[in-house]
Amino acid sequence: MDMRNLPGQEPHPTHHHEGFDYLPGHALPFGASLASNGINFSIYSRFATSCTLVLFRTGEAEPLVRIPIPEEFRIGDVFAIVILGLNPHDIEYGFQLGGPFAPGQGHRFDSDAVLLDPYAQIISGREVWGDERNHDNIYPHRARVNIEEFDWGLDRPLAYPIEDIIIYETHVRGFTRHPSSGVEHPGTFEGLREKIPYLKQLGINAIELMPVFEFDEFEHSRVNPKTGEILLNYWGYSPVGFFAPKDGYAAGERPGSAVNALKLLIKELHANGIEVILDVVFNHTAEGNEKGPTISFKGIDNSIYYILTPEGYYYNFSGTGNTFNCNHPRVRHMIMDCLRYWVSEYHVDGFRFDLASIMARDVNGTPLDDPPILRHMTDDPILGRTKLIAEPWDADGLYHLGRFPSYGRWAEWNGQYRDTVRRFLKGDAVQVKSIGQAVQGSPHLYPGRGPIASINFITAHDGFTLRDLVSYNEKHNEANLEDNRDGTNHNNSWNCGHEGPTDDPEINELRDRQVRNAITILLTSQGTPMLLMGDEMGRTQHGNNNSYCHDTEWNWLDWNLLNENADLFQFVRRMVAFRMAHPVLRNGHFLQHLDYMDTGFPDMAFHGTKPYHPNWSARSHVLAFSLGGNYAKGGLAQDDHIYVALNMHWQRKTFHLPPLPEGQQWHLFVDTGSGASHEPGEEAAIKNQDRYRLSSRSVLVLVGR
Repeated sequence: MDMRNLPGQEPHPTHHHEGFDYLPGHALPFGASLASNGINFSIYSRFATSCTLVLFRTGEAEPLVRIPIPEEFRIGDVFAIVILGLNPHDIEYGFQLGGPFAPGQGHRFDSDAVLLDPYAQIISGREVWGDERNHDNIYPHRARVNIEEFDWGLDRPLAYPIEDIIIYETHVRGFTRHPSSGVEHPGTFEGLREKIPYLKQLGINAIELMPVFEFDEFEHSRVNPKTGEILLNYWGYSPVGFFAPKDGYAAGERPGSAVNALKLLIKELHANGIEVILDVVFNHTAEGNEKGPTISFKGIDNSIYYILTPEGYYYNFSGTGNTFNCNHPRVRHMIMDCLRYWVSEYHVDGFRFDLASIMARDVNGTPLDDPPILRHMTDDPILGRTKLIAEPWDADGLYHLGRFPSYGRWAEWNGQYRDTVRRFLKGDAVQVKSIGQAVQGSPHLYPGRGPIASINFITAHDGFTLRDLVSYNEKHNEANLEDNRDGTNHNNSWNCGHEGPTDDPEINELRDRQVRNAITILLTSQGTPMLLMGDEMGRTQHGNNNSYCHDTEWNWLDWNLLNENADLFQFVRRMVAFRMAHPVLRNGHFLQHLDYMDTGFPDMAFHGTKPYHPNWSARSHVLAFSLGGNYAKGGLAQDDHIYVALNMHWQRKTFHLPPLPEGQQWHLFVDTGSGASHEPGEEAAIKNQDRYRLSSRSVLVLVGR
């Protein structure tokens, strides 16, 4: 209710400035919102001494008007004003804040700078991907009023149990930008929407989108003098604004096109049973350090939004120049407002937090045992069924793997799972005990949390693709123009005998088998698996393990590979279907290695080449495990028994199989050594029920029923 217009009360007198009428505004909501008689603008700043609202006609370089917000309009630390009679389609807006420029005290106010609203839901200026902005523009990233309406119908977040999802990590542009994608709008939300039938065919039920918050792809851009390629901020891990989707990812060229485009994508993904997880960056912003631009937060309240040294410089726990001050009460509330907005207005199902350990630091950068922002997310009612996934480390060495403050809710990218599987695949010694932990969901890391805490992955955007993991011993990042110094040197990769592409049929056959081995291990492990875009069809980055800057075919998914590597795609599709068909692979709790219901087959057991006798020695390269179908989902679901044998030795091995309950037989689902694989449910019984001869560097999956 508008208290200013109640009967018996005198209305506020209308103020005038250069032909514009205005009134005192509402402190909440922050940002720009429609009022009954105009547009309400509200911005918080504790240390600013003045605030001017700057209005632009859409697309015009110079301001239409600058309206100082009277001091009496200030409510606490909030400047709020209603401008009457504005057409929201016709204007863009920003703020100029006056205050001290005292970097040693953390203040960097500049009353001449036009600042972006932190709560802007539409940010114009980057509507078309690859169109470089005018560097003379006094206000390159411009806030607009969001009045978009969208009919969600009955759509809601899907809220699958996390152990029941298979995540597919993808880049919006890279997924369909290649000419071979055949979509009408390559490299966009619309293009990705056209590929939903493909995602359904693959069988995944959750897609993780690399950053879609507005960012500037030309940040730190440069030209490769040899090729002429413009190196860009392609990945997008450098947010300009937290509430606005990137317009350059929409087919339309008008500001705000991305709002409805992303909502329609999410709605149709949900209609096809696919969850949407956003990869979000709250650890830093695009403003960089003291040498970086002033876009928003620096000029609003630098000392509040960033973690600063006592001398007023920027702590760089993110490795990108600044560190967002996540546990300051004001910043914490803004982050919560942002997450609630994406869940309530965009119906997203979850978030993966980049360098999440930064959110466990206090306002001075000291690690906290009970970080307020993480507890707040956990207990928030709107986020109550939202998946929360941490990348549990930061760029300054704060490593929380297995120790991330979880409050019973958080899952973690399990980097140890990645490294263990890679080492085991390439034949490193002293790995069998570690692989035994990995396939259980890492109980040594998550003893009180269960396998639901582990996001299992072997490859991700940061690092080699799966094809490159078996094709290169070393990174090849020369095209990044950083003298091959960027990207990790610890890839745990093996080129199978030749660096890069080869015509050698034996090496190529081994590489194909190693890819299938990796996929099989991933999809038969307890925990939540994550696949990298294109691994299912053999995508390569030509040995580049840090392709953050390439908007080229190095990063675009070449859909021709779907035909060239059709056998690989069908293999991955069958493995995905197999996992979804067998709840015994998707338990929410750790298995006990007991037959506590006296079914004749334990819930889980480890084996070597002989049943129930695993070889844990340092020189062992062999492990098998079985899962009791009667114990699926703690006995709440009935399933077949499953047996998985891992032979990473360079010699063939005979595995003696554990006996099944009377009347049951072992059936072959996958043998990566022979190339055999079947549709789930169509497996054939094997000839010898007591043993199986498995080729070197191969994985076997049997089904007992």
